[in-house]
Amino acid sequence: MGIKKIFKELVSSLSIENFELSKKKKSLKDLLKKLKKRRLKIYKSLKVDENETSKKEFQDEIEIISLQIQKGRKVLKLLSKK
Repeated sequence: MGIKKIFKELVSSLSIENFELSKKKKSLKDLLKKLKKRRLKIYKSLKVDENETSKKEFQDEIEIISLQIQKGRKVLKLLSKK
């Protein structure tokens, strides 16, 4: 018997509702934590680095990460409402 099948039977026997939804929320929260750590790491390296070209690259990367964090928060709010 496969793990997925056992897991589905366990969820159904325990009558757990919205299990898939809670799984998505948790993975999204973990992803947001990783993005925030990455953004802090870039901010620290930005303070240390004096090179203009790398500063521009870091700024671009910070903008991209910030947008992804905002999108993730919006999705998390939508999942929380369900």
